[in-house]
Amino acid sequence: MTSRFTATPTTSNTLKACFVLPVVLLALLPLSGCKKKAYAATPAATSNPDQFEVPAALAPSLKLGLPEMHEVRGLLQVSAHVETDASRIARVGSPVSGRILKLLVFEGQLVHSGAVLATLHSTELSAAQMELIKASSNQNLAEAATRRAEQLVAHEVIGLAELERRQAELIQASTEAASYRTQLRGLGMSEPSIEKLLKTHDLSADYPIVAPRSGTILERKVTIGQVVQPADPAFMIADLSNVWIVANVPEEEAGQLRKGLEVFVQVPALGDRKITGHLTYVAPIVDPATRTIQVRIEIANPEGMYKPDQLASMTFSGHPEPKLTIPQTAIVREDNKDFVFVQVKPSTFKLREITVGQEVDDRRVLLTGLEPGETLVLDGAFHLNNQRKQDAIKGGK
Repeated sequence: MTSRFTATPTTSNTLKACFVLPVVLLALLPLSGCKKKAYAATPAATSNPDQFEVPAALAPSLKLGLPEMHEVRGLLQVSAHVETDASRIARVGSPVSGRILKLLVFEGQLVHSGAVLATLHSTELSAAQMELIKASSNQNLAEAATRRAEQLVAHEVIGLAELERRQAELIQASTEAASYRTQLRGLGMSEPSIEKLLKTHDLSADYPIVAPRSGTILERKVTIGQVVQPADPAFMIADLSNVWIVANVPEEEAGQLRKGLEVFVQVPALGDRKITGHLTYVAPIVDPATRTIQVRIEIANPEGMYKPDQLASMTFSGHPEPKLTIPQTAIVREDNKDFVFVQVKPSTFKLREITVGQEVDDRRVLLTGLEPGETLVLDGAFHLNNQRKQDAIKGGK
């Protein structure tokens, strides 16, 4: 007997499902890969934190415009230094030859006029004193002889010729005494000291070197035991209550130099302290070696802050030139850099880095960063920058 297999509906459906499902899965695999690739190729949306749209409430407070041309005098800065006022310097020496016995002052000390700086031993001084004593004695003898001759002539004891001879001797002795007196004054002896010498006949070879003016000892060029000559400088004294600041300016800027021109001076040793002064001297000639012209200002120095030979810089205005400028209110400062807000659309602005130069009144010279015709925020940039920062913080949350 032959048997026949008959498929039931359930069995038939199962077979179809087993056949169709793999085919469908195979067909869907490429589609799934395409979707993943398409999703990966779509870039994430990005935003520029330096460019944003201004809120309607802030827009009325902004003033827009373009950079403007202004006449600007260029600033010229030259090296300078502090100098002692030449009219307040005294170079002190000894008018007689001698050996230094005592030193009473040293560098940096403040001395007053008439103070003894050093003492030296001088045989030249004692010799001149002796000659004055001799001449003074001869003068006294000649005066006495002349008086006696006048009496004898009156009694007709001697002739008139003898009186005239004695009068001539008196004139000679008086002239000689006056000469030695002048010599001692030139050697530094005072008139009271000379009168005392003539009364006591007490010779002194010790000579005091005296300060001719008050000031500070800047230099001391003698030591104990040193022999000095009249031509040798011993001390330099300077009154530092007023000093000079001197600079050498290139000759091409000579047209701007004149007495009374305002200048600005800075001494690095004193930090940010700035000095404003006016030129008190402009050299009438050009230094042929450096092709520069020397100028200076005078400044008061009651506290002694400015010291001779300190380095400094001097700045003054040069030739006027037209330059592009923007107001200070247009500039915002970020990370030690200068920025402005440039308009890219009617209500959209972008933060742009710029380079600025010299300050002129309430404006700054624009060096780089803007193209011709670009509109920027002239006033209100500070508030606009605050709004930009707030928007950046909100966007980061």
